[in-house]
Amino acid sequence: MTPDPTTARAPLSQPITAGVVAALVGFTSSFAVVLTGLRAVGASADEAASGLFALCLAMTIGIAFLALRYRMPITLAWSTPGAALLAGTASPDGGFPAAVGAFVLVGVMVLATGLWPRLGALVQAIPTPIAQAMLAGIVLPLCLEPVHAFADEPLAITPVVLVWLVLSRYAKRWAVPAAFATAAVVIAVIILTSDKTITGDSLIPQLDLVVPQWSWQACIGIALPLYIVTMASQNLPGTAVMSSFGYRIPWRPSMLVTGALTALVAPAGGHAVNLSAISAALAAAPAAEPNPRRRWIAAATVSPAYLVLAFSSAAVVALITVAPSGLVETVAGLALLDTLAGSLAASLRDENSRTAAVLTFVVAAAGVTVAGIGSAFWALLAGLLVYVVLRKSPDAEALPPEGPERRIPVKPDETPR
Repeated sequence: MTPDPTTARAPLSQPITAGVVAALVGFTSSFAVVLTGLRAVGASADEAASGLFALCLAMTIGIAFLALRYRMPITLAWSTPGAALLAGTASPDGGFPAAVGAFVLVGVMVLATGLWPRLGALVQAIPTPIAQAMLAGIVLPLCLEPVHAFADEPLAITPVVLVWLVLSRYAKRWAVPAAFATAAVVIAVIILTSDKTITGDSLIPQLDLVVPQWSWQACIGIALPLYIVTMASQNLPGTAVMSSFGYRIPWRPSMLVTGALTALVAPAGGHAVNLSAISAALAAAPAAEPNPRRRWIAAATVSPAYLVLAFSSAAVVALITVAPSGLVETVAGLALLDTLAGSLAASLRDENSRTAAVLTFVVAAAGVTVAGIGSAFWALLAGLLVYVVLRKSPDAEALPPEGPERRIPVKPDETPR
């Protein structure tokens, strides 16, 4: 007889271990992308470190509330695609304070999504090929960084890439964390063999608050694409992942919590807090706990684990500041390769929208800034325009093509009437 999963009970150590693993994988696999993105929009090293610290604190609070309140394995994450978007965006007019203002606006828009579901429906109405092509174009420049870095610093980059490759074959979940660990070893060797040092003060995390400034260029070029990417590539897939394990996410409370946390940590440099997909899979799967009613324990464990990681974030940033050029970008690029592959596959799957998707990808990857607005917005606008112009009506698609194929077949001994 098959045991009833609702009565099965694993040792408490099993969901706790799953929660710790989920936090470690979530942090180490993408923090480099976050730091790269924040620096690209004008953050100083201290402001980027503050943003990483603030995001970890926000996830600690949000996960604890949602997991304990709803007894579900709900986990939160920072927006990795959103950070990749920032990495491909030039510093806006007004510098980092203007970017912070855009982050606050993203939080307000997510809050509005929770209060007015119609806003989320508008995001879902964006054709998947266009949204995925925009994400692929945003991610591409970062995915090229390992190539450039290898050409400049082959001795430092080779061990990182080799470790990532081996782990991708045998333990894919740990490939990027292991690549970062290898990068940390490379940095340690550089510190020991050079005059570079790390001061004790740099190991203490702190919140570096920035007064938001409001710029229409940042609102259109950063806030709008960041909101769309966060919703389309994080919140909606995160909900789908949870649904695949039999959980119905409390949508409105989740949007209210993540939107409020995003707006709250924005002045400290946090760009976006959202539902997680990868961590959700680690905490909500049967491997975490055979009893679905007890898997919330795994998510609840993610919360204190992120608190520990929050206070280690300053040390991580301190290591990165003495890293050779391109090393951190290599880890970020390797972390985003799967995202690039998945986005390209999804954007090109439908032949009818392929031209619009390719144009969206090209414009986003170009990284151009027009009227102070970054390429992500223009890519979305161009892609939607071409999609609408080239879209065939359902009636036209239902008809067989013109030409000989439409002729009525005639038998040799018959004459058509």
